[in-house]
Amino acid sequence: MWVDDVTDIDFVNFTSVADTVAEVIQRAEGQPVSIGVSGAWGVGKSSMISLIKHSIAKKDLNSKFIFVDFNAWLYQGFDDVRAALLEIIAEKLKDVAEERQTGIDKAKELLARVDWLRVVRATASNAIALSMGMPPMGMLGEAFRRGKAMVSNGVTEDDIDAAGEMAGEISSYLRPKHEESPPQAIHAVRSCFEQTLEELGVTLVVLIDDLDRCLPETTISTLEAIRLFLFLDHTAFVIAADNDMIKNAVRKHFDGVSDQHVTSYFDKLIQVPIGVPPLGTQEVRAYLMLLYVESSDMEDEDKSKIRADVVSQLSKSWQGHRVDRAFMQTLGHQYPAYLVARFDAADRLAPLMTTAEGIKGNPRLIKRFLNALSIRLSLAHSQGVTVEETALTKLLLFERCGDRKAYAELAEAIASSDDGKPLFLSGWEKSASAGEEMDLPPHWDSPFARAWLALAPELSALDLRGALYVSREHTPLITPEDRLSSAGIEILTALLDHPEMAGGLAQDLAGLQHAERSVIFDRVLERARLIQEWGIPDELEACLVLSRSDASLGDRLAAFLGERPAVQLTPAIVQKISMEPWSKTVFKQWQSADPSEEVSRAITRVLKDGNITV
Repeated sequence: MWVDDVTDIDFVNFTSVADTVAEVIQRAEGQPVSIGVSGAWGVGKSSMISLIKHSIAKKDLNSKFIFVDFNAWLYQGFDDVRAALLEIIAEKLKDVAEERQTGIDKAKELLARVDWLRVVRATASNAIALSMGMPPMGMLGEAFRRGKAMVSNGVTEDDIDAAGEMAGEISSYLRPKHEESPPQAIHAVRSCFEQTLEELGVTLVVLIDDLDRCLPETTISTLEAIRLFLFLDHTAFVIAADNDMIKNAVRKHFDGVSDQHVTSYFDKLIQVPIGVPPLGTQEVRAYLMLLYVESSDMEDEDKSKIRADVVSQLSKSWQGHRVDRAFMQTLGHQYPAYLVARFDAADRLAPLMTTAEGIKGNPRLIKRFLNALSIRLSLAHSQGVTVEETALTKLLLFERCGDRKAYAELAEAIASSDDGKPLFLSGWEKSASAGEEMDLPPHWDSPFARAWLALAPELSALDLRGALYVSREHTPLITPEDRLSSAGIEILTALLDHPEMAGGLAQDLAGLQHAERSVIFDRVLERARLIQEWGIPDELEACLVLSRSDASLGDRLAAFLGERPAVQLTPAIVQKISMEPWSKTVFKQWQSADPSEEVSRAITRVLKDGNITV
């Protein structure tokens, strides 16, 4: 299993971008800078943030940088996000000051001022709540509730003691250490913040993550908190977020604002926009292979060397250098056989995983795909289900990225087949592998489906019932037999095992419901499709008995026989079906298909003799 967690280990050559961002911050030499790391969900923004931090830290020999990591999403719904960020920054500076034994007084003053701002905000919020007839929150809320209870229920000695203690706490909490108006308090916080950093001789790097997961009000509160410290000397803010999500939050918060103002608001916060590079085929292939290496039982030292060599090769991919199975095998490591097989699978999967809409080269989605595959393989092992990994991989890829109707058709074909083989794919897979043109139904006709059909192995030649069984979290395994009664199952088994004895089952068939006869007919007809020469095969006898028990099945049998290639027909079948009510229609179809002379004469003879019921 692969954990979807932030990492400072580079798998796809993000280090080059991270080093560039780190250099921007270091070259600023104390000048304020704000950097936006943009990208869609799951592309690796959090890992990029971690790599940026790692890149700065490894070159910071004199401890000139200190870091604050802030995830706004964690505080959503539990705290005032704006106040939480200010407090975390102030606490960090106090801790550093005490550790370095410098700037302690100024750092403590900053923390006190931040606490005072939090109190002012809480007091204002509670005043608004009271004016609207709503109960206040926090300590003031508790005092309000106790007072209301005393009025309603009378005063006890415990109430008096509790009220006295609370009054003292509230008094000390609300007594300002600095008699200032709110604007003055904010200015004082900014000034105290700069002085603290100056005394410490450091640059503060604040790393903001998961902002695009937050509700609009949380997003804006965080941005407003950032704005309080933004563009102050010795600060650097790195904000990881999806630009579109942030702009949407601004648009919702400031109702009615124009798109131009939305863009301006964002641009004023971000000086240096950096996009997380989307993964191309080379990066996806490398990512897959390195994930396989990470989960292997190779030594950690070997894994690190392989990773470094792959990232180095990726940095030269613009020159035509490839990361593939062949490259991995030139690195001088002894790979387990199963790992080489997975390298080979990564070679084939990477192009599709890069372009398929369901994955689109997204690192998080690639991990989810591999985790789903791992779970299904484990399930197969624990339940003794025989599953070929390459076949399961191909099936899962289509489940995740293919057309839903097409996947349902594929699953139904597997479930309803005697041997679990989706034979309808056979011609398509062969044509796709050979690069030939082919006509596909609309729900199959897509660039992804065509590329998927060309992937090895050919599923039409494999029993996929085990693979479908362990995939039933999305597709329940329902075979046609599941809709049969016990009597229906017995009749089907008899017809498949001894189709030549079908005549003796006519009365039993008549006692079944139409739906059951239809299911049985489907299974017998599926067996009949494998016949290459149509004289009087045993399966034909079974089909005829079924068709005589149900007129609608007769029409279906006529359609099936009419589509048989002329080269497969022999004169014997003409006489065999000549007494069936639908035979004339079939004979006309065969005649138009230019059958052999013997078959043509047999048809002419039965038609001339009138040996047909019309």
